[in-house]
Amino acid sequence: MTEAVQTSDGPLRVALLSYRSKPHCGGQGVYLRHLTRELSDLGHRVEVLSGQPYPELDRDDIVLTKVPSLDLYRDEDPFRTPARGEFRDWIDVLEFAHMRTGGFPEPLTFSLRVLRELRRRRRDFDVVHDNQVLGFGNLGIGRLGLPLVTSIHHPISVDRRIELEAAEGLGQKLGKRRWYGFVGMQAQVARRIGPVLTVSGSSKVDIVKDFRVDPRDIEILPLGVDTQIFHPRGERVPGRIVAMASADAPIKGVDVLLRAVAKVATERDVHVVVVSKPRKDGPIERLIRELALGDRVRFVSGVSDAELGELLASAEIAVVPSRYEGFSLPAVEHMASGTPLVASRAGALPEVVGDAAVLVPPGDVEELATVLRRLHDSPAERAERGAAGLARVQERYAWRAVAQATVDHYRAAIRQRDYLRLAAASRRKA
Repeated sequence: MTEAVQTSDGPLRVALLSYRSKPHCGGQGVYLRHLTRELSDLGHRVEVLSGQPYPELDRDDIVLTKVPSLDLYRDEDPFRTPARGEFRDWIDVLEFAHMRTGGFPEPLTFSLRVLRELRRRRRDFDVVHDNQVLGFGNLGIGRLGLPLVTSIHHPISVDRRIELEAAEGLGQKLGKRRWYGFVGMQAQVARRIGPVLTVSGSSKVDIVKDFRVDPRDIEILPLGVDTQIFHPRGERVPGRIVAMASADAPIKGVDVLLRAVAKVATERDVHVVVVSKPRKDGPIERLIRELALGDRVRFVSGVSDAELGELLASAEIAVVPSRYEGFSLPAVEHMASGTPLVASRAGALPEVVGDAAVLVPPGDVEELATVLRRLHDSPAERAERGAAGLARVQERYAWRAVAQATVDHYRAAIRQRDYLRLAAASRRKA
């Protein structure tokens, strides 16, 4: 029987699902972009099914199938009211009603739309890979006869906890609880969909604890870095500190970084560049005014890969000030750029950076400011930390290896599907 269920080693037809796929901000979109490129280079046929914002894909032979939502959270018009003619079916009505009652509907509604698409095209794919959608629609994929592999970068329950801790007053807390209502759905789905890939031991612990997934169903597969984009480039801008983080998300700790920079800037000539786009008159913009940082802070967004690589390599110091990370691609990209890194001792960050970075307690403004002063004043320590980070990346993190290991998990899921089919057929004959 074992011989009969083996699959060939030929090219696979992969459907990769992602309900939103920002190409430069947010680990899910970055993961999708680099994984699909490497899968394509290995000879597999990859089709991305994504909602807005759509991804940037690096190969012409990677197919993008748009599975559009109502795009209720677009940057230029968040929480918008669509025109009547934009509603196409009951899923659109559900999405709008969910948003108007304070919830975040996209994982659920994307999963329902993509199940409908896969039902129509079930013979077009050998395996489906879910990039942290975890909507109820995913439970129907197996019933289509399609093997499913799921990536959970970290459980969003962690984001919910941190947002609730940062919320002020009962109204904000109730609003956050409603917004994160989809987390309960994701936990239910995670327990029922089979093999899960995650990026670190820390994330695995959190998935087991918060989503109650059987640890035997979870495999750890770290992420990679594109060293053609992220690498050292010579001269650095004096006093420049760089961070890549969603500005207004408390979990990313940009507020902590700005408070620390404000303390250092009274004594030293430093400035910070944050790769992000803060909300107009949102908490980060208000904090900058409160701290009177003025031209000491610059935000950049929408940059090309080449521009992003140059920016990271131009920094004297890089900071990942997060209150939690399930992995942190920015940390790896900073290290690949040869930039000395300061990171929070939070989530998977100690696991990812090892002894190559300076670790500080999450949320500790004073300690972060002390470390920034020390590194600013010590070119020798900066050089030592930068070299250590670069060596760690070269030893551990490569996208080609991630893709090859992911294909192994695809083939295992296909074998398991075939085995169950044969076992069911044998029982019917008996």
